[in-house]
Order: sequence, then structure tokens, then C-alpha cells
Amino acid sequence: MNAIDLKGRNAVVTGGAQGIGRAIAERLLGSGAAVALWDRDAALLAETARELASRGEVSTATVDVTDAEAVVGAFASTVERHGAVDVMVNNAGIAGPTMPSWEYPLDDWRAVIDVDLNGVYYCCRAALPHMRERDYGRIVNVASIAGKEGNPNAAAYSAAKAGVIALTKSLAKETADRNIAVNCVTPAAAKTRIFDQISQTHIDYMLSKIPRGRFLALDEAAAMVAWMVSEENSFTTGAVFDLSGGRATY
Repeated sequence: MNAIDLKGRNAVVTGGAQGIGRAIAERLLGSGAAVALWDRDAALLAETARELASRGEVSTATVDVTDAEAVVGAFASTVERHGAVDVMVNNAGIAGPTMPSWEYPLDDWRAVIDVDLNGVYYCCRAALPHMRERDYGRIVNVASIAGKEGNPNAAAYSAAKAGVIALTKSLAKETADRNIAVNCVTPAAAKTRIFDQISQTHIDYMLSKIPRGRFLALDEAAAMVAWMVSEENSFTTGAVFDLSGGRATY
């Protein structure tokens, strides 16, 4: 494992109780950062925090990222606990059902957009004034290859993740006058509990599109994010980092 120096840095990872979020948290802790895990699953959050406590300084906040006021409160509590937030990784997300767009339940559409896009915006909105005031910050938004290509039978997820890509670029341009980097990653599918939300047919489709012939490993995502949130990433902002195993064509 390459050594990424995050000593003295404080990070927030949303959706940090499991999956890619937990893997990122583990990598950031291993690089010396203090990590605040945010998740709406209080029981799983507490379990994960206990398991990671020996690796470094870990705090938790039970927060639903679709609640803008709750996000503001969680951010304030995290700053009070750690003194500052240097890094924000917006990873929380849901897949939603897999079905043709004209059959997609409107409640599910709204839920996916709310978590996967609005939640990212609310977290960035809470973090950026703090980062601008301190003239330092690193934000990584977890988008998806679906946001580039549009997966069939996943219109809400694809649309939300495309929105995350565009949001990232807008925020990066707005903050380029400061020592702030706002970037995103576009992972192909990884074997996490999000697979429980989608059909086997759709899982098979996603695998068939990856030239590597396998799913993304969680530690591969964490490794890329660890560099993206480091001080070394001092120039690149508004970028989309490919984690698609060769699927991305741009």
C-alpha cells in the first residue's frame, strides 16, 4: 500500500458504515486522518465505529443526507468534535429498482434523486463555506459509470449520478480561487449491499460491460480516493476519475 500522508487531517465519509464508504474510511485512517463516519443506519454505524476504533480517531453521526438541516447540524457537530473538516467524501447512495423508465415508481424516482444527488449537494453546501474560510479543502463525490453512459432500467440512478458529475464541475469552478479541490470518481459496480437492491439480470449486465471482466474491489476505490483527498492533489479540480475497469470511453 502506498503511503499517503493525511496526518492531522479530519475527514467526513458519508455512507461510511459499509461498502465503499467503509473501505475509504479504513484507508484514510491508515493514512493518519481522523474520520467522522456519517450514516443513517445507527446500529451498523455503531458496529463499524467499534471495529475501526483501534485504527485511529473515529467519530460518528447518524444523519440522513436528504435532510438538509440534519446535514448542517452533523457538520457543526463534527467541526466541534474534530476542530475542522479538511476532507469530505460524499459516498452515501442507493440504487433504486431496475425497470423501464416508463414503469419506474415516482416515489422511487424521488428517493434516488434525493439521496444520490440532493444529498451530495446538501453536504457540499454545508462544507464549502467552512473550507473557503480556512482556504483548504478536498471534496470527492462518488458518482458512477452509469452517470456517464446511462444504464438501461436504471434511469433514476443514472440521472442522479450524471447530476453529481455536473455538480462537481460547477463547485470546482466556484472554488478554484482557493486551495480547494472538488473532484468525483465514476466507479463501475462493486460487490456491496447495494446489490441487494437490484436484479441479478442487471448485475449480469453491469459485469458484461466491464472489459476487466470483474467487479471493482473496494480497496481499489479507497486507494484512488486517498490520493484525491491528499494535499498532493493541489492542482486538479473539477475532474472525473475513472474507476470503471476500462468501460468508460471518455
